[in-house]
Amino acid sequence: MTEDDLRQMIGRVQRGTLTRRGFVRRMAAVGLTAPMATQLLAIAGAAPAAAQTASAYPSRRGGGALKVLYWQGATLLNPHFAVGTKDQDGSRAFYEPLAGWAQDGTLEPILAAEIPSRENGGLAADGRSVTWKLKRGVKWHDGQDFTADDAVFNWEYAKDPATASVTTGSYRDVNVVKVDDYTVRVEFQKPTPFWADAFVGSRGMMIPKHLFKDYMGAKSREAPANLRPVGTSGYKFSEFQPGDMLRGEANASYHMPNRPFFDTLEVKGGGDAVSAARAVLQTGEFDYAWNMQVEDAILKRLEANGRGKVNIVPGGGIEFIQLHTRDPWNEVNGERASLDSTHPTLSDPKVREALSLLCDRNALEQFIYGRGGPATANFLNNPPRFRSPNTKFEFNIAKANEILDAAGYTRGADGIRAKDGKRLKFVYQTSINTPRQRTQAVIKQAAQRAGIDIEVKAVTASVFFSSDVANPDTYTKFFSDIQMYTTTMPQADPQLFMNQYVSWEMSTKANSWQGRNIIRWKSDEYDAAYRAAEGELDPVKRAALFIRMNDLIVGSNHVIPLVGRPTVSASLNTLTHKLSAWDLTFGFLHDWHRAA
Repeated sequence: MTEDDLRQMIGRVQRGTLTRRGFVRRMAAVGLTAPMATQLLAIAGAAPAAAQTASAYPSRRGGGALKVLYWQGATLLNPHFAVGTKDQDGSRAFYEPLAGWAQDGTLEPILAAEIPSRENGGLAADGRSVTWKLKRGVKWHDGQDFTADDAVFNWEYAKDPATASVTTGSYRDVNVVKVDDYTVRVEFQKPTPFWADAFVGSRGMMIPKHLFKDYMGAKSREAPANLRPVGTSGYKFSEFQPGDMLRGEANASYHMPNRPFFDTLEVKGGGDAVSAARAVLQTGEFDYAWNMQVEDAILKRLEANGRGKVNIVPGGGIEFIQLHTRDPWNEVNGERASLDSTHPTLSDPKVREALSLLCDRNALEQFIYGRGGPATANFLNNPPRFRSPNTKFEFNIAKANEILDAAGYTRGADGIRAKDGKRLKFVYQTSINTPRQRTQAVIKQAAQRAGIDIEVKAVTASVFFSSDVANPDTYTKFFSDIQMYTTTMPQADPQLFMNQYVSWEMSTKANSWQGRNIIRWKSDEYDAAYRAAEGELDPVKRAALFIRMNDLIVGSNHVIPLVGRPTVSASLNTLTHKLSAWDLTFGFLHDWHRAA
């Protein structure tokens, strides 16, 4: 065991994610006696989590307003309908899961009394169930008790197909049993290594049964609480203007001692990333700014003011391009990009290969993203054991031309290639922010040199990432040939992240475009590897399966990875926050405070 491993384990004891008894057992496995292990914890100050809670954080002492800037404002506040990070974080300000993902990849209890383990009996030896003990004394913001009935209700709510929730994939294939008022058991159909999905992190936020039970299924969008949340968090809802302002006030009855530090929470939406960076690093108007999709050179200049800092937290986020598998321009049975259609030119693997060669990833890293965007050939980049060694990327315009020549795409009088009357002309859409428009320009210029005509389209971020089923410009509908955005990895496990390409998650009109397979790609080999990984308890074999999945989707060139996207934010020097790339920005909002 290395020194870093030992420090991480002690940290888990301090946070309550590993019992002292479990620590002693693990030390015994490497030859350390129980008295020595106990003494080691004492030297490190690793008192039991309950004792740590009272002293590790400042008392509430009129912390004032915490002012946060999201240049994409939340548009709804029901976590089961939150298709993008902005809506997930807006929901997370008020709703909580049983546990959240810390930056080191471990789980921390929030509404749970403890993290299930083999040592405490929470994890079944056969991998077919996990038992959660709920924290007692937790109350919803309206004073009602939080109990196992609420957990069971969230399972029933999310798995109902008529609800059309984005969380349905985490709940539809499990069974949840109420053991007693403060215990629930999640049962799996087969041995399940990734048990920390339902009720955990961004997919696990709990809504109250007593306010949503009359709005199940087809009525789910009508619930008044969709826009006026009543949760369990450290902040009670006070105001919401969709896309603009979200306000909360400190919950005096919060279930965590000495939290929250701040009296009020203000989350301002709108504007752009550069303005958001300036509002923190230059003017100090805000305490924290989310998602700094800003050229690194600008961020470094703003940091030089000395007022604030840029936070870079490595994780699994990826900025990437999608090439459609379906026809987004013609309707089949009343639906654009129907599963019964095929894209007229992007269905040709040679066209997709050429487009991949026209993406200058090194230039994107060097001249646009810097620290916030290392070039990559992989869709799945972290944790490191899941990163494929088999992929590579290349920028080569001459080679792209050779491939298209050999495939029979000839240039017309206007220089644009065509074959069998089908021109290589594409609409390339993304959200509005400067790095993305600059990326579009770089790729469009290279494509022109290969005889491909690209029309760039920039959509307001609040529209592009919205859940509006009537708007044709949302990214989940993908009514263009090519699109680009960042997808995040909200767990330190790739299972949910990689279900974006399984055939049963295709985004269609029938599921209100809530399916996560937005390109509508189908591979029997990918499906089989994913199903195998769902039940593979051997971690080495399981990692190999995810590497194979990465290689399949990247090798198809329907997905073109560009740059990794660590979580990049800006904060005042006086703000002490707790961030994790594996969870939402507000995942540990209860621990934020201001330096004395």
